[in-house]
Amino acid sequence: MKGFYIINFWTLFLVFAITSSCNHPSGNLDGFEKTDQGVELIVLGTAQDAGSPQIACNKDCCKKLFSNPKDSRFVSSIGLIDYNNQKTYLFDATPDIAEQINTLSKSFADSAQILPDAVFLTHAHIGHYTGLMYFGREALGAKEVDVYAMPRMSNFLKTNGPWSQLIKLKNVSINQIDSLEQIQLETNLSVIPIWVPHRDEFSETVGYLINGPNKKALFIPDIDKWNKWEESIVKWLEKVDYAFLDATFYDGVEINNRDISEIPHPFVIESMELFKNLSKEEKSKVYFIHLNHTNPLLDKNSKAYSTVISNGYNVAQYKQSVKL
Repeated sequence: MKGFYIINFWTLFLVFAITSSCNHPSGNLDGFEKTDQGVELIVLGTAQDAGSPQIACNKDCCKKLFSNPKDSRFVSSIGLIDYNNQKTYLFDATPDIAEQINTLSKSFADSAQILPDAVFLTHAHIGHYTGLMYFGREALGAKEVDVYAMPRMSNFLKTNGPWSQLIKLKNVSINQIDSLEQIQLETNLSVIPIWVPHRDEFSETVGYLINGPNKKALFIPDIDKWNKWEESIVKWLEKVDYAFLDATFYDGVEINNRDISEIPHPFVIESMELFKNLSKEEKSKVYFIHLNHTNPLLDKNSKAYSTVISNGYNVAQYKQSVKL
């Protein structure tokens, strides 16, 4: 595990509650000023698993993109850049992993470091782990890239090809983690997986709490309805400075040809209703991410986008960043 170690979450909860920052900035990620020190969280993708445009899509949201692709429509992922220790970390291995790792590798102009020091997986749906294939012999032929995964996710990778070959050839090294146990990356940087309810056909699903030197971020790109979770997302917002949350669908209109019971997610309009009584400061912590190709929030000129922004929330944007 290359020096990383795990600490029981509950032994640190009191310290976490005491040290959590009370002061939250405006939430304008575009206005972030790089200082090349400390820890930076960067958005590496905002689209749902299948990307945008999506395969065989003839809707208006896809037609123009097939003939004129946007280089910002990468699948949902975030990265961490630890400037002081010259390390990077990737959250989810998407089909767009080549571009996303390239973005991370540009963080250190004088460093030969290209691959992230670790990859943290949320679950076994196609947009969140299939990028691991590019570590294999057909592509990079990587050497023991640290991959952190929950027990079922770990077992899935170990017992199913082609993922098992990555392990056999030592392209990746699987580190099993558990919900609410802290992975200490550096003295002032740690990660805590948090179990969330989702369609767990092949693995369990987690989000991640990221504890930086000064601030904390929550990353939950996939979850079923908020009321199915044993935790309160509102209470979690109180504990963090930034929250990158599942916004797969804006509302039910965009999926009128699919059975929502098969693909449950909290609609953005449902999340905004749940958060409507929160203060302006609390609302500004929310960054909607993991947008389906049909989601109008992908279009900054849409009425839906304007509604979200006017209500005090944010829509995550490719290459936006915040200091932790």
